[in-house]
Amino acid sequence: MIACLRLFTALCLAALLAACASSPSSSLGELPRTPDASIEQLLEQASQAKTPEKAALLRLSAADLAYRQGNAGQSAQILQQVPIEQLKPGQQIFANTLAAELAMTRNQPKAALTALSHPSLQKLGEMPEEQQVRTGTVHARALEADGQTLAAARERIFIAPMLQGEAASKNHEAIWTLIASLPTDQLQPNTTDDLGGWMGLAQAVKTAGTLEQQQAAIDTWRAQNPKHPAAINLPLPLTKLKELASQPLSKIALLLPQDGQLAAVGKALREGFMAAHYQAQQAGQKPPAIEFYDSSKLTSMDEFYRKAQADGVQLVVGPLEKPLVKQLSTRPQLPITTLALNYSEGDQGPAQLFQFGLAAEDEAREVSRRARADGLHRAAIMVPKGEWGDRVLRAFSQDWQANGGSIVATERVDQPVQLAQQIADMFQLRQSEARAKSLQNAAGTNVAAQPSRRQDIEFIFLAATPQQAQQIKPTLNFQYAGDVPVYATSHVYSASGDVNQYNDMNGIRFCETPWLLEANDPLRQQVTAQWPQAAGSLGRLYAMGVDAYRLAPRLGQLKALPDSRIEGQSGSLGMTQTQRVVRQLPWAQFVSGQVQRLPDTPR
Repeated sequence: MIACLRLFTALCLAALLAACASSPSSSLGELPRTPDASIEQLLEQASQAKTPEKAALLRLSAADLAYRQGNAGQSAQILQQVPIEQLKPGQQIFANTLAAELAMTRNQPKAALTALSHPSLQKLGEMPEEQQVRTGTVHARALEADGQTLAAARERIFIAPMLQGEAASKNHEAIWTLIASLPTDQLQPNTTDDLGGWMGLAQAVKTAGTLEQQQAAIDTWRAQNPKHPAAINLPLPLTKLKELASQPLSKIALLLPQDGQLAAVGKALREGFMAAHYQAQQAGQKPPAIEFYDSSKLTSMDEFYRKAQADGVQLVVGPLEKPLVKQLSTRPQLPITTLALNYSEGDQGPAQLFQFGLAAEDEAREVSRRARADGLHRAAIMVPKGEWGDRVLRAFSQDWQANGGSIVATERVDQPVQLAQQIADMFQLRQSEARAKSLQNAAGTNVAAQPSRRQDIEFIFLAATPQQAQQIKPTLNFQYAGDVPVYATSHVYSASGDVNQYNDMNGIRFCETPWLLEANDPLRQQVTAQWPQAAGSLGRLYAMGVDAYRLAPRLGQLKALPDSRIEGQSGSLGMTQTQRVVRQLPWAQFVSGQVQRLPDTPR
C-alpha cells in the first residue's frame, strides 16, 4: 500500500512538472508555464523536489503565477529564492523577463532594462515565439518609460509579425504612437525595412502644413508603400484624420493690441505669426490671407465680429487681453471660430472658442511630469509670494499629488534677506544646530558638529526669476543642500548668454521652449536675423506667434484626435477636452556656465 502511494505521489509530481514546463531545446532548458496548481502547491512541491533544478523550475512557475494573478510583491519574493545564475539559458531568459515585468510594476524602467541585459538574452531568438513576444513587450515598455522612444518602437516592430488579433492591433497602434512622438529631426526614413516605412509616414504627416496636405501626404505614402503594415492597416489617428471634413481656410483675422501696456507683447506675437506665414509661402503653400485688427481700439467684441464677418474672416486668432478672453468664455456661442491667445479662469466656454498661451501652469505640470519620470516622489516647493506664485504652486501640487507624489515643505520667496532663513527652515537646519548646541552643553566642551539637513526632500520645485534663482542655488549650496536636485520652470532662464549668471545656477534643471533651445532651427535663424530680440527671453512670444499660425488650420485635428500633438516652437502642443492648448516642453540644465540640453521626458 505504501509503495503504491509512493508511486502515485511520484506520478503526480511528474505530471505537475510536465504541466509547469515546456522545452524549446535541451540546451536552453525547460520553461515554466501556467500550471494546474496553486502557488502554495507549487512551493510545497518545490520544497520536496529531489533536485535543485526541479525546485528552481517549480519556484519560477510559482513566481510567474503570482505575477499573472496580480500579486507582484509575492512574485518578487518567490523569484528572489530562485538561483537565476544556476539556471539554463532559456530559464534565465524567462526569469529575467519576469524580473523586468516586476520592475515595471514598481515604475523602475532602468531596473527592467538591467534585467533584460543579461547575457542569456542573446539566445532569445531561439525561444518559442510566445516567450519572444513576452520579453519584447516588456522590453519595449521599459525603453519607452526610460525615454528611449526609437528603441521602443524598434522592439515593437520586431515582435509585430508574431502577434495576432487584439494584441497585434494594440502593438500596431503603439508603434505609431511612438514613431509619431519622435522629433522631426530624428525621423530618418533612409531604410527600406518596416521601421523606415513608419518613419517615412510620420515624416510625411508632420512636415505637411495643413490638414489637406496631411491627407495628400498619407495617400502618397500609401501608394509608395502598399505592402507596409501601416498602409494595409492605417493607424487609427490617421484614419480619423482622413475622415475630418476638409474646409480650406482662406482668411484669418489677427486680433492683437498695437498700443498700451501689451503692445510689445502683441508686436512679438504678430512678427512670429507672420514669419510662419511667410515661411509657408516660401514653401510653395497657399496660406490664408491675414487681416489685421487692433484690439487696443476695440469698443466691443460684437462690433469686431460683425466687421470680421463682413470682411470674410473664417478664423480669429486673438485676443490677447485676459478680460476679453474671459468675456468670450462666458458667451453661449461665438459667430466665428476663435483661437484666443490667453486663458480664461473657468474651464468652460463656447464650442467655437479655443485658448492658447504660455501658461506657467503648463510648466508646473511639466516639472511634475519630469520628476515622476525621474523616479522622484517627495518634493519641496519654492515659489514667489503673490498671485502668480499661488497659481504655479496650485498647478504643481494638484498634478504632483494626483499622481502619487508628496509635498514635504513649501516656502514662498519674497525678500532676499529672508532667503537663508527660509532655506534653513525648509531643511530644518536650525533644529540640527540646536541639537549640536545641546550636546555641547551636556558635554561641557566644544563638540565639532556640522549641521545636518533633513533627508526626506528628494528634489525642489522652483519657480523664480533668474535673479532669484541666482541667490537661491548658492544659498542651497551654503546650507548643506547643494546636492538636492532643483527642477525649475523656464522663468529661471534669461537666454542672455550671461555666463556668470548661469554659473550661479549650475545644476538647475529647467524646462524651456524648443525655440530657445534649438538655435539651429531654420525659421528661428531667419527671425533672429531680422529681429535679434527674438533670441532672448522675448523669443518665447515669437515662438507662440509661430505656433498660433500653425495651430490655426489644425484646431479641428486636435479636437478630433485628442491624443495627437503638434511639435511646435513653444512646446509639444496638445488639446484638453475644454479646448485649451497645453504644452509639454524639452529640458536643459545649467552646467559649467553653459546651457546643456537634456533627453526629452518620456510621454
